[in-house]
Amino acid sequence: MNQRPQVNEVPPSVHQVPPVVHPVPEVQPEAPEFEGPTDPIAADNWLIDIQVILDFMRLTEQEKVLCASFTLKKDARYWWMTVQMRRDVTTMNWQDFVTEFRTMYYNREVLAAQQDEFTNLKQGSMTVMEAVKKFEQLARLCPELVPNETEKVRRMMKMFRTDISKQVSAGSSPPTLVSNCVSRAIRAEYWINHDKEARAQIFKARKEEKAVVKQIQPHQNAESFPKSQNNHPAQSSKQFGGNKRNGNFTGQGQQQRNYPQKRNNRGNEGNNTDFPMCTKCGRKHPGVCQMGTNACYLCGKEGHYARNCIMKNQGQNPPYPSRNTNSNCMRPSKD
Repeated sequence: MNQRPQVNEVPPSVHQVPPVVHPVPEVQPEAPEFEGPTDPIAADNWLIDIQVILDFMRLTEQEKVLCASFTLKKDARYWWMTVQMRRDVTTMNWQDFVTEFRTMYYNREVLAAQQDEFTNLKQGSMTVMEAVKKFEQLARLCPELVPNETEKVRRMMKMFRTDISKQVSAGSSPPTLVSNCVSRAIRAEYWINHDKEARAQIFKARKEEKAVVKQIQPHQNAESFPKSQNNHPAQSSKQFGGNKRNGNFTGQGQQQRNYPQKRNNRGNEGNNTDFPMCTKCGRKHPGVCQMGTNACYLCGKEGHYARNCIMKNQGQNPPYPSRNTNSNCMRPSKD
């Protein structure tokens, strides 16, 4: 029996697909440049920004120094060259760089002034956020003045305006954290400004109302007093006490007399509304109308005018001229 030779069968090879590896995008943060200002706050801001970038890049101590020195420009570049001349910067670590940097740009006199400003810092006209920003900038330069959170909160409360700090510290649990203190101050500032705006609106409305009343009152006063013959409001003296000449002056402690304001030919005697209308002169008066004659309108005699009549000057009541039933009229006023 013929046997078939045994052949070792090799299983087909399985094609293995390599895993797909997506390249991680390279992040290149923009490094801030430093030109060497003398303001300690600006120098401290640059130092914080560059340190954040260097930590993100995970560099060694020497690489941090190399990268930071690369961003120095102008006066800061000349300063770094002087450092290179007096020491070996290739072995310098990051802390050595920070020490050199602060020695140069954290001027003692300027720092002392910043410390005084931080000690006497007040909110004043600044908003809460503006005051907090200034507080944090100065606190970084004066770490010995705010060694812990409690002292920082205390100084911040002292910085705020009195009306804000009262509301922040109100209640059974005053703030113990800076974040809590700031949030309460912002809320207190909002409601204080809200109340001020409401009061300002009320004051503005009252002011406008008073202005309208002042515009209306002169017209009302003019309508409430008698007008002169020229159809104008009477003068203030007439409005207050009447006219002495017309016999209706009212002084303090005197009773007002209801005399007619227009003087007729008989002075204050009688009421001309009780007489018939004269067809000659168109007025109401007793007796004969003297219009068109040379006789006095008061006494009826010739040779003088009513303004010079002796009876008027003596305060006597002149006799009425003889009454003519065909001409019941009154002479016009000619004085």
